[in-house]
Amino acid sequence: MKKVFGALAVALSCLAIAMPADAQLLKFGVKGGVNMSEVTFRNIKDNSTGFYIGPMAELTIPLAGLGVDAAVLYDQRGDHDYKQQAFDIPVNLKYTIGLGSMLAFYLAAGPDFYFDLKKEKNSLERKRSQVGINMGAGVKLFRHLQMGFAYNIPFGDSFTLEDTRLGTKNKTWKIGVAYMF
Repeated sequence: MKKVFGALAVALSCLAIAMPADAQLLKFGVKGGVNMSEVTFRNIKDNSTGFYIGPMAELTIPLAGLGVDAAVLYDQRGDHDYKQQAFDIPVNLKYTIGLGSMLAFYLAAGPDFYFDLKKEKNSLERKRSQVGINMGAGVKLFRHLQMGFAYNIPFGDSFTLEDTRLGTKNKTWKIGVAYMF
């Protein structure tokens, strides 16, 4: 039994020594980019562009390639009557495949929590908060720069017409860049 524990301790020590010296489990950064939203309501189709920006954190398990990233983003989506300004909190499980220290590809998916800040009165009723799902992919370059895209689909309606039960979802493509410190 002592030999098994001894061999396990030696193996773990070798793995720890083999890991790069700058491998960090937790990294912080800044994320920003462009939104492209689509709202279809009755016979009206609204495609518009917005932006998002804010801090993010990434927790990774270096040898497994698995990690979690989360961000608190100021997010502006839509246009005219369908405009939303909100705090967006995406939390993604991320799987990274590295091709050395200079280049890696990742796939990400997870829940998205959206809290609308805008209080406007018109014929549309806005949802004050929404839960949705994110799916995305991207590239990590030089250990600090990340470029990627994501698609966000809310689970419920983003807007409803006041006197009816007709509603619509604000589906959003995101293209962005993150810099990790």
